[in-house]
Amino acid sequence: MREMMKALITGSAGFVGQHLVEHLSNEGDEVFCSDLSLGGPDLLDPVGVTDLMSKIQPDYVYHLAGQADVKASWEDPLMTFRVNAEGTLNVLRACQLSNVKRVICISSAEVYGSVEESELPITERHAINPSNPYAASKSAAEVLCKQMNSQGLQIMRARSFNHFGPGQKENFVVAALTKRMLLAQQLEQSEILVGNLATIRDFTDVRDVVRAYRLILTKGEGGNVYNVCSGIGRKISELATTLLSKINSELELKLDTKLQRPSDTPVLIGDYSKLHKQTGWEPRIGFDRTIEDTIEFTRTLMTQEL
Repeated sequence: MREMMKALITGSAGFVGQHLVEHLSNEGDEVFCSDLSLGGPDLLDPVGVTDLMSKIQPDYVYHLAGQADVKASWEDPLMTFRVNAEGTLNVLRACQLSNVKRVICISSAEVYGSVEESELPITERHAINPSNPYAASKSAAEVLCKQMNSQGLQIMRARSFNHFGPGQKENFVVAALTKRMLLAQQLEQSEILVGNLATIRDFTDVRDVVRAYRLILTKGEGGNVYNVCSGIGRKISELATTLLSKINSELELKLDTKLQRPSDTPVLIGDYSKLHKQTGWEPRIGFDRTIEDTIEFTRTLMTQEL
């Protein structure tokens, strides 16, 4: 028999949040949503966050809300740090005051920074070494999670590697490439500009990711951190080639240095064996299917925008 949960999701209207709401609802959980865009409290408003937690009295909290764009973190590092670190502190303090049992805070594989090839795939034992403001903010949030974990409030951390799928915003590589390729095809263009295609990333379908989050919260150990990843490294060029193939396009990809980040971690490939051992989780949705679903979603969205 499945364990039902009274759960609050911060950042419920975001890309991952929407998929998590659907997954938890399908599991029969009682789900409460909070998002700034839906009138929810600002993470930097401790009174508002505490009032929300007190009103709902959830047993479990999924803390997804935050500033998730690496590029934007270079443009406003202070706000990124405040939202991701100070915002997490406000959520955790509110959880303490409302006697929440368990919290999962979503971190990022970006906290690992640059990793030598001999150290791949990355396990949770690897030291964190943030190389951009976003990663630094997530590292700080993780320290708070570790420090505030207790018998009364068990706090799990998920270090998510790249995840993608239908509904992702265009400031992330898969969604951005998909829309630009489809638009170029519509306009009968012969090329599109792209950023660094040599970086290697570990991609997981967002629907597998949210399934991992629930398993971590129900079966994980307080104070622990878990990689959420596929364990497979793919060059961005492979991603782009697969997209072109599925779209049936012969577009030329032209490198534009303006689209590159000030600092880009060359390779990120994770090891999810700890997560698998403790919860039984493993990826189920294949890379090609996620690409196809993303293309279909983007095509539908572009039709609606006409």
